[in-house]
Amino acid sequence: MLHCTLISLLAGGAIAADSYNNLHNHEHAKRMGKEVQGKEVSHLFRRDGTCSFPNYDGMVAVQSDSKNAGWAMSWDQSCSYGSWCPYACSPGQLAGQWDPQVTSYSYPGSQYGGLYCDENGNLQKPISQNDYCYDGKGTVTAKNNAGSDVPFCQTVLPGNEEMLIPTLVNSGSEESLAVPGTEYWAQTAAHYYINPPGTSVADGCKWGSLSNPRGNWSPYVAGANMDDSQNTYVKIGWNPIYLEDSCPFKNTRPSFGVKITCDDESQCVGLPCSIDPSQQDVNQIGGQGSGGAGGAGGAQFCVVTARNGAKANIEVFETSSGNTKRDVPHHAHNKRGQRTVISTMTI
Repeated sequence: MLHCTLISLLAGGAIAADSYNNLHNHEHAKRMGKEVQGKEVSHLFRRDGTCSFPNYDGMVAVQSDSKNAGWAMSWDQSCSYGSWCPYACSPGQLAGQWDPQVTSYSYPGSQYGGLYCDENGNLQKPISQNDYCYDGKGTVTAKNNAGSDVPFCQTVLPGNEEMLIPTLVNSGSEESLAVPGTEYWAQTAAHYYINPPGTSVADGCKWGSLSNPRGNWSPYVAGANMDDSQNTYVKIGWNPIYLEDSCPFKNTRPSFGVKITCDDESQCVGLPCSIDPSQQDVNQIGGQGSGGAGGAGGAQFCVVTARNGAKANIEVFETSSGNTKRDVPHHAHNKRGQRTVISTMTI
């Protein structure tokens, strides 16, 4: 019964569930900004200009040397007059600002996150009672058991859904991941790309290329959120983009794996839940948490429910399977020309 409820919650939040496909189909997410008759307000009424990144409490600048100048936006996009400008927060924290008039996942409102840079170049705080950044539920920790650092890169939502928000987990250490509750925008979940050990934040927390399995081409993704009954839903899975026919790594087992563990296993449903390339092939999952679940493009995943506020961990570990080609016959994956719901990414 619990798993039935879980799947219902995952699908119901899904709103952002097609974030993989939205991001991949649009190499750079569409420009933000309010529209009037199909044209951005900024183009109709504003003077040219930009709003500077404010470095308010908890904010973290990303890609400061690019045109976005610290805002959690595409590297070639500026926080211009008449635009919504999302921002990143410290590890374990969530941004508390977005357009309060947008309450469901739909374009273009799903991009109206952060602060509003008005036509006079002033930054507007849309939800006055909310902090700029606030602590997530604190129920999911990223643990790095590998020999080098691992960036967990969270997608920007509301925003362009690029994986720009960094949580760098040093070798042998752990960091709290931002876990939203139902108070967060449109009740959506946090969505992470897990980069290979040894990847830098600069290389991993941005749109990547086919030359390396990092960024949007990382092999694994994860998601988490909490409901009003203090159940935290934690998901790990294969990145649908890693499985695409155009991906040169699609038949290569990664040299690292991920698994979900719990501090109190009696409070967790769905264990074991793991991806271990030394034991499984590409797009295979280990443990009862999988249940044969498949997301966009048939990407396999598993989900663990940590009940009553219990804490779960997403652990990264190294394997000896790197560069081992899969032995199964090639098969075509669904094309991503159409939007496909990944229910567990937007719990």
